[in-house]
Amino acid sequence: MARLIKKTVILAKVEVTSGTDSVPTGAANAIQVMNMSITPIDAKMATINTVTPWFGGSIDLVAANSVKCSFEVLLAGSGTAATGPAWGQLLLGCAMAETTGLTVPNRVEYDPITEALKSLSIYYYDDGVQHKLLFAMGNVKLSAKSGEIPKLMFDFVAVDGGATAVTNPSAVLTAWKQPVPVTKANVTDILLGCTYSAGALSGGTSYNSTGLTLDWGNQTAFVPMLTTETVVLSDRNIKGSLELELTAAQEVTQLTNVKANTSTGMGFTIGTATGAKIMLFAPAVQLLNPKKVDNSGMRLIGFDIGLNPSAGNDELKIISL
Repeated sequence: MARLIKKTVILAKVEVTSGTDSVPTGAANAIQVMNMSITPIDAKMATINTVTPWFGGSIDLVAANSVKCSFEVLLAGSGTAATGPAWGQLLLGCAMAETTGLTVPNRVEYDPITEALKSLSIYYYDDGVQHKLLFAMGNVKLSAKSGEIPKLMFDFVAVDGGATAVTNPSAVLTAWKQPVPVTKANVTDILLGCTYSAGALSGGTSYNSTGLTLDWGNQTAFVPMLTTETVVLSDRNIKGSLELELTAAQEVTQLTNVKANTSTGMGFTIGTATGAKIMLFAPAVQLLNPKKVDNSGMRLIGFDIGLNPSAGNDELKIISL
């Protein structure tokens, strides 16, 4: 019988010791995914290029190999303001830290980190074949565009934990909630010049927009050595893009800000109900590379954006409210 791509199950759990299997289970660690893919052997090849008295190639030897996988998840709250969303565990493998127990209002916050990075054990079941990814660390992108479903896109690099023919586990996906689409009724406008404190954005100017995209820009690499195989996450550079509806005067002001290398706070909120709100805040956003955009005959101004640290490890805060 044919094996089906639809019958894919992915589990992920934070490792206590990086590289040591944390044994995720279908009951506690299942990931609800879209658009998944896996490279089961991402090999560095060593070629034996001997001279022979005949035409033909030489054997290639697998000198070292890692595993890569990617998938998308829906960006939604947990349903309870004090409980972290199901995708939070994935952010921990992307140089982010989770802070729980925050009150007034009840919320969970995610912030970038440089020290004490965490890795994941990922089990990728491809209709009867289990691929184990250990020491998994990766990059994440966020898309929240008008008329679309907000989502996070993950790319992980991992140490090869082996492949085994086994039956797919049952996946419990109740922790994964339905997101709200990015529409007028469900989101705020982009705020520029705002500040953040204790679960609330304040100040700033609201701009009509088509939403935004972000890319953490995490630098990850598989590092094979004689006695160890590890994954290293060595840097981060968060970039993104947005398109704003600006008055003529506002456009001139923003073009001036671009030329002056001005940084400003930026906020954006998806969702309106308690337990279903996701807030983004960046304290030092730089608008870059302005461009004229035609949106069904309307003039918008598009910008690339750079999210830079203000005091360090603070270039982007994600709040689940």
